[in-house]
Amino acid sequence: MPEKPIRKVRRGTVEPNLVDYDAACRDFSWDQARARLQGLPDGRGLNIGHEAVDAPASRHPGKVALCFVGKDRAELTYDDLRRLTNRFANVLEHLGVRRGERVATLLGRVPDLYVTVLGALKARAVYSPLFSAFGPEPVRQRLALGDVRVLVTTPSFYKRKVAPVRDDLPNLEHVLLIGAAAPAIVGTQPLAPLMGSASDDYTIGPTDPDDPALLHFTSGTTGAPKGAVHVHGAVVSHHVTGLYALDLHPDDVFWCTADPGWVTGTSYGIISPLTHGVTCVVDEGEFDAERWYATLESEAVTVWYTAPTAIRMLMKAGPALPREHDLSKLRFVASVGEPLHAEGVRWGCDVLGLPIHDNWWQTETGGIMIANFASSDIYPGSMGRPLPGIIAAVARRDDEGNVITNDGVPEFAGDDERGELVLRRGWPSMFRGYLGMDDRYEACFTGDWYRTGDVVRRDANGWFWFLGRGDDVIKSAGHLIGPFEVESTLMAHPAVLEAGVIGKPDPVAGEVVKAFVTVRAGVDPSDDLALELIGFARSRLGAAVAPREIEFDDHLPKTKSGKILRRLLKARELGLPEGDLSTLEVSH
Repeated sequence: MPEKPIRKVRRGTVEPNLVDYDAACRDFSWDQARARLQGLPDGRGLNIGHEAVDAPASRHPGKVALCFVGKDRAELTYDDLRRLTNRFANVLEHLGVRRGERVATLLGRVPDLYVTVLGALKARAVYSPLFSAFGPEPVRQRLALGDVRVLVTTPSFYKRKVAPVRDDLPNLEHVLLIGAAAPAIVGTQPLAPLMGSASDDYTIGPTDPDDPALLHFTSGTTGAPKGAVHVHGAVVSHHVTGLYALDLHPDDVFWCTADPGWVTGTSYGIISPLTHGVTCVVDEGEFDAERWYATLESEAVTVWYTAPTAIRMLMKAGPALPREHDLSKLRFVASVGEPLHAEGVRWGCDVLGLPIHDNWWQTETGGIMIANFASSDIYPGSMGRPLPGIIAAVARRDDEGNVITNDGVPEFAGDDERGELVLRRGWPSMFRGYLGMDDRYEACFTGDWYRTGDVVRRDANGWFWFLGRGDDVIKSAGHLIGPFEVESTLMAHPAVLEAGVIGKPDPVAGEVVKAFVTVRAGVDPSDDLALELIGFARSRLGAAVAPREIEFDDHLPKTKSGKILRRLLKARELGLPEGDLSTLEVSH
């Protein structure tokens, strides 16, 4: 653990929601967390659509729920959202969509997306997002595996991504095209007339908290994508993690930059903030550093949830841009999507005046599990500590990567010992299965413990530190080396912008550490610099862990969401085929 943590930074007058971490963990119960939500009238259960729309609309109907910025600014109040989502629920009922049937979107950050998501949840359909940058084959896979009955998309997306594979999707009965003047396309219907004739009133039927609500597809890099099923009761986790991990308060203006095609874009771009009744900023455009800073200023954003990839791009854009904007309203910044290197945390302090609070979760966990809290010091590079109600541990693994057990219970590691992060069952947003893949679901658990597949360590004070994915860990001369810690160290060098680390086969050591490095603008990627970086890493990590070889690369391969593809770096190193990357997703 670093000797000098970044002390908690307060900006503004609001008190953090989580003041005493130890007391909150001691006194927490999921029943009490559930009691924070309104629930359906007359004891009819718990429905995400109700908690994200109808409940806040009953308290402040005229408050702006969604503020769309871009070419055309638009706002939807909570009452607007209530009426529109009721209409879409009625549209689904008119189409004969039954409880538990799947509704998908292939859309960008447009109002119709949010109406579809929440209207489908009100109708007790199961909602499944599709990433709008997918090509026809990934779209076909997910629509087929999910047995999707209704798809809402644009005419352009339909023609390019769905029409070529429509004959392979016999169960896709309805394709609804958004736009006031959606063209007549065989096999589709324009959504606008259906919405125009639907009623503003809708009564949500009885909803058991264990009723399926969300279907999120995880990575398809090693086979068919897996459809993780989440239930309506997950909204309890969404709400309480927004309270503690994102420190949401009723008057906040919140901006989540995650694409709605990913789980973060649904859980924290839509559900969690709306259950808190905050105003959500939605930017339809792609990343642009100048526009992002301008948006933070013009919309007076107070809480910002973004990703390490975006932070690195803002770092690359330099410190001059943010100085041109008034960012004084911003009081809390958090990050997710991949581990946040220590330099990103420090950059936040230097440029934004606020540290960036990393947190950790996966598609399967459904919500934030480990976080750096507003009321706590930050140790740059750490994932943070478990949320109240979450029991996390480090399980020992054998040389084959299997969790070591005693009578079916994981053998737990000591302080600063490397092992696999495991979570004890029982939180509401835990996934309830992989659709049609029961064996794969059961393989995710050892007894009552969910195996995350991530290698971590926990220090003596309870902070967790990410080291790498289980299948990314490098085995060198008997040492287990997490690529993330090597990457983080290299990124602490002033010449380094990004780094990707792999294990390179070696006849003596088994593997040696090799790093691919992108340097900052104006830096010469020379042999002398490579030697300097190796020495820099050795002085901090030791010779056994530091890279033996540095290769400079200005174009590190990444997923569509910006995560560095170590797998592809290794394939290139070994001269193997790169394969089709079009199905890649990010689960962290």
